[in-house]
Amino acid sequence: MTARFAAVFPGQGSQRHGMLASLPDPDPVIRLLDAAEALSGLDLRDIATDGTPDQLADTRAAQPLLYLADWAWGSALLEHGAVPVAFAGHSLGELAALAVAGAFSVEAGLELVVERSRLMARCAADTPGGMMAVIGMDSAVIAACVADLGGVWVANDNAPGQVVLSGTYEGLGEATRALSEAGARRLVPLNVAGPFHSPLMEPAAADFRAVLERAAFNDIPVPVVQNAGPTPATDAGTLRERLAAQITSPVRWTETMSALQQAGATVVVECGPGAVLRGLARRVDGLEAMGLEETGVETVVEELEER
Repeated sequence: MTARFAAVFPGQGSQRHGMLASLPDPDPVIRLLDAAEALSGLDLRDIATDGTPDQLADTRAAQPLLYLADWAWGSALLEHGAVPVAFAGHSLGELAALAVAGAFSVEAGLELVVERSRLMARCAADTPGGMMAVIGMDSAVIAACVADLGGVWVANDNAPGQVVLSGTYEGLGEATRALSEAGARRLVPLNVAGPFHSPLMEPAAADFRAVLERAAFNDIPVPVVQNAGPTPATDAGTLRERLAAQITSPVRWTETMSALQQAGATVVVECGPGAVLRGLARRVDGLEAMGLEETGVETVVEELEER
């Protein structure tokens, strides 16, 4: 009996040197890199191989590179005959999830990703800020601590005991003091270029909505659970609407994991570089986690069939 599984796609922060070299079939991505470089104006091949940490973390480079890596791993899984009960992606990973699910072509998704990254980078430059992970504190306590503070919001509810805040540097400083006094175990500033998934990104979100209105979306056979509306959806209108809301909305990943379980998933398969999403899934009772990059597509498919 084959285990029922969900395919999940990591977002910005999971990028690393060599992530395109380990792909199961690099040829499609090599062809797509020409378009990605033309759209972005960046030497993405060089950045992926030898770029500095700052170049690799640059939103304009990280997003298209991660999108292509995520898409390649997810496509390989489907090519091996493994069909999930649902897809989900963390922030940028949601666009790869939608492409693999068939909501739009990989080429159309690449155009969306490059435009999204450009708009987010421009907005972050105009509105400086950052993000901070809060470790070892209940999400309700965190929300209460920052509710009356200015310039700081809950950006990611990643898993029990891990929440990410986003905001201005002043707001994050006030949150640091309040959360430390409330007993937060660890507060970890994240190496990101801006206050993502907060209302401060509204200028980027407004421009991206206009881009999405012109983009063609398809209904899909297997649902995607999206960040801004963590319930399974298959119709093009809902998929477009939720993606448009994503830039300023929190990533509701804890609810996403719950929705995937309710859809019947007992295993989460991470399609992309790194192990961030596997680590988060293992915090959830009743979920197992596997990684395509770590284990290999054929081995993962075999293990799913044996469960």
